[in-house]
Amino acid sequence: MQYTKRLASLLVLCAALLSINVFAQRDTNYRPKFHFTPPAKWMNDPNGMFYANGVYHLFYQHNPEAAVWGPMHWGHATSKDLIRWQHQPIALYPDSLGMIFSGSAVVDSMNTSGFGKHGQLPIVAIYTYHDDQAEKAGSASFQHQALAYSLDNGITWTKYSGNPVLRSPGIRDFRDPKVIWHRHTKQWIMALAVQDHIEFYASKNLKEWHKLSEFGKTMGAHGGVWECPDLFPMEHAGRTHWVLLVNLNPGGPNKGSATQYFVGSFNGQDFQPYDNITRWLDYGPDEYAGVTWSNTGKERIFIGWMSNWSYANIVPTTTWRSAMTIPRNLALKQVQGRWYVAHTPVQNLLQYADKPVDLLPSFKKGKPIMLNRNTFQLDIAASAKQDWQISLSSAANDTLLIGYDAGKQLFYLDRGKTGETAFHQDFPIKAIAPRFVQTGQTEIQLIFDQASVELFADDGLTSMTQIFFPHAPLQKLHIHQQGITAVKKMQIRYFK
Repeated sequence: MQYTKRLASLLVLCAALLSINVFAQRDTNYRPKFHFTPPAKWMNDPNGMFYANGVYHLFYQHNPEAAVWGPMHWGHATSKDLIRWQHQPIALYPDSLGMIFSGSAVVDSMNTSGFGKHGQLPIVAIYTYHDDQAEKAGSASFQHQALAYSLDNGITWTKYSGNPVLRSPGIRDFRDPKVIWHRHTKQWIMALAVQDHIEFYASKNLKEWHKLSEFGKTMGAHGGVWECPDLFPMEHAGRTHWVLLVNLNPGGPNKGSATQYFVGSFNGQDFQPYDNITRWLDYGPDEYAGVTWSNTGKERIFIGWMSNWSYANIVPTTTWRSAMTIPRNLALKQVQGRWYVAHTPVQNLLQYADKPVDLLPSFKKGKPIMLNRNTFQLDIAASAKQDWQISLSSAANDTLLIGYDAGKQLFYLDRGKTGETAFHQDFPIKAIAPRFVQTGQTEIQLIFDQASVELFADDGLTSMTQIFFPHAPLQKLHIHQQGITAVKKMQIRYFK
């Protein structure tokens, strides 16, 4: 009897160890090689990004206790090139005022806050406190804005003793402050997400704020709550325009979370869009909460959370959850009288890529190609007057489809048969995105990293981000028959 019990216990232990090994291996197969991921546990929104002294700082919503959303901290990482990241100690912890929700950070180069000491200029973080206890007690005032400052380039932080600096007026969704310096009016401007619109506030010292204006109640998409705004200037042909990013959950173009944007003017008080057309920064289902780095001069660099609130907590990884998109350079473009924000991967990515190899000769012989890595970039030139489709498949018959519908002028990413998809009904979708130019040929970049793809078409006017979870690596590349004549160029660069 004792022998039987010991044998049963041993079998249970072996099964548990095998399960752990299987999950660990699976998580390794799904973890990106060159997209940022947390060292362990949960991550969502990028926060507080700034550039100083040759270093890019990335903070992020982080639960260090579990691989699901929970008590929010600010995780922290640094990089000199936006590709290779070094994990830093957690920057901000919850305290008696609440959890640390999303926000931004600025280099206070004129020490307007007075936090600077002994010649050290402060980095000031502006974030939302979420008072979970007040929310549970039924109060509508549980999200307030607060400050922390650093005198050692963002490594350690001191919370301001006068927190919070902007209290909720009794509105449940009152969060995600993004702050910039407005040089014409010589004041700090805060864009704040308030339920279904954006409110703008001003301050001379980051500590005392007054309301300027509101925007958006009758503008843009309203399928869900507005979150994580970002207001910034961009130049085009010597003229300054203003871009306002607004993240929305749910209500995206391919279900769930997404980032919309507006192009217009800002006079230091009011934002006025040039039109009321809803524009999406990324049409894929897996880019959200995207914002830009501060203190980068005229260069505007963007990053988003590579997931979707519809299923973020239940995707099939266990030791860690979610990644960030590739950092992207933003640019303004005008097409047929309308303004668009285009974005392309930062050029530093190519420092980690091999030389391009031409694949088209092999495809013209009717042969699929076996790839030796699943981290690579495909550069494609194809006719915009013909349908074309390529596929990536695995030894387990997982298949990802990527293509273009010439009649509808739509790009698509179809992950319906890419492996693990049953964890949420909205995951196995065919995501679509429009084309905005009328040229006869389209240029496409596809960035693959283990279990994600990012599509950039027509110099970034159309982009899509999608994650997937194959049972085996997707390493068989094929051009489907209807695309053989449409595809004019296909080159691959493997990432090191």
